[in-house]
Amino acid sequence: MSSQTVSSKLQWIAEAAVRDPGRVFTSLAHLIDVDFLKEAYRLTRKDGAPGVDGMTAEEYATNLDKNLQDLHERLTSGRYKAPPVKRAWLDKDDGGKRAIGMPGFEDKIVQRAVAMILGAVYEQDFEDFSFGFREGHSQHQALAYLREQCREIGVAWIVDADAAQFFDSLDWTLLLKIIKKRVNDGAIIRLIGKWLNAGVMEEGTLIHPEKGTPQGGVISPVLSNIFLHWVLDRWYVRDVKPRLRGRSFLVRWADDFLIGFEREDDARRVLAALPKRFILFKLAIHPTKTALIRFRKPSSKVETDKENGTFNFLGFTHFWAKSRQGFWVIKRSTSKKRLRRAMKSLWQWCRSHRHERLKEQHKMLSLKLRGHYQYYGVKTNYEKLVAVMRHAERAWQYWLSRRGSKRPIPWDTFDRLKRVFPLPKPRIYHAV
Repeated sequence: MSSQTVSSKLQWIAEAAVRDPGRVFTSLAHLIDVDFLKEAYRLTRKDGAPGVDGMTAEEYATNLDKNLQDLHERLTSGRYKAPPVKRAWLDKDDGGKRAIGMPGFEDKIVQRAVAMILGAVYEQDFEDFSFGFREGHSQHQALAYLREQCREIGVAWIVDADAAQFFDSLDWTLLLKIIKKRVNDGAIIRLIGKWLNAGVMEEGTLIHPEKGTPQGGVISPVLSNIFLHWVLDRWYVRDVKPRLRGRSFLVRWADDFLIGFEREDDARRVLAALPKRFILFKLAIHPTKTALIRFRKPSSKVETDKENGTFNFLGFTHFWAKSRQGFWVIKRSTSKKRLRRAMKSLWQWCRSHRHERLKEQHKMLSLKLRGHYQYYGVKTNYEKLVAVMRHAERAWQYWLSRRGSKRPIPWDTFDRLKRVFPLPKPRIYHAV
């Protein structure tokens, strides 16, 4: 019953947002009652690492109703305190470090509830070309949209833009100002402020950043989408596109976006305007990772077009090539960076788990390969899938050979083992 009640509330918000695109919602927080929190709890992932309080989802669920009732009372009275986010670091392929945030489990529930409220409002405002972190939207839909738009407008130029350190640079004052243009509910705004100011706990030291979104929080994707909707999407639709001489399109996944153009002069004008637009919102376009790429359909009279470039988007390299029928088409293959990352991960996994039972190793390797195929299994990318499978076989054979003996397992012996424990073969999942 609670799911139906929550769904009705969200539908009411969405319908009101559609009826009046200029409406400013000033009373939404009261909709977050115990049933709403219970639904937010249901939608919250239960397998994440615990936050600074050490509370796990399993522990929280042992007395769920009482915990949610107490949480609701603290929210309605304004006594709720957002805990700092626990932070750890992971190694990146380029030798750098990537921060990961682990909010407290109860805080995830509250963030989920507010994200549901904000989503019901802003989903009506977001543009169709914004795909990142939105219900009913996926990376493969973004890839399909990109390919179709390139066909429809006769794309010749691509602006491949990179917002420098967007999630670490987002200005809080501007963010709250933008949110208040549509949602000016004091309780909601105060909660967002608490998350922004909660700080980060790293090795027992509490750090208070002065900008950026809460690391690891479910509220962060919503806040970033709202910010970039105003900074980029809305600006492109209302101010940029009407002034272009040729056709154009934008596709965005979170802070990763491309703009395609029919005409070079349009592309160069927008490329020059982008940094100025972002500076207005205290953001920066990365000077070396942003480029103008010629991406014109080659003439049928030539076999290659050396002037054309390629670009990466959502883990794929996009390029023009001949189809089997002899037509020029846009093809995709796993980007070099993602391919190296996948292979390195498989090698390290085989190394660190080589002493486990063969049955368990086979089970996990199969899951990893299927997961890789399910994302990268698009038409024209079969060879790269095969390369990953072959690498997994080599890694498995290599590290099994080093379980106790320094002599490698012969390939004929390994082939017999593979007949008992066959790894899944590559498969195309997406015809996009």
